[in-house]
Amino acid sequence: MNQNPYLIPANTKKGELILGIFRPIDLVIFLVGVGITLLALVIMSLANAIDNVTSILAILPAGIAVVLVFPFPNYHNVRVAFGEVINFYTNRQKYVWRGWCSKYEFKDK
Repeated sequence: MNQNPYLIPANTKKGELILGIFRPIDLVIFLVGVGITLLALVIMSLANAIDNVTSILAILPAGIAVVLVFPFPNYHNVRVAFGEVINFYTNRQKYVWRGWCSKYEFKDK
């Protein structure tokens, strides 16, 4: 029997991530969003300018950052999924039907 004693588990890439969740850029996005929100909330509380609209505007950066780094099925997170969708729709695609031929010869017109 040919058994390989060096099997690689399916989640090996997770070990390369920070805390098993974040890439470095994801962690930066998350920390910057939360930091801006905390700073805005502190400034609002010191200025006694707390109302519904300013509270929502102050919490918005953290909300956006959390949504962008949230895990998404078949992708690393929502930010990566958005990037793939943008990449798909902005790049030029040319799909050529090859038929059922065993050989493929591409002739550019």
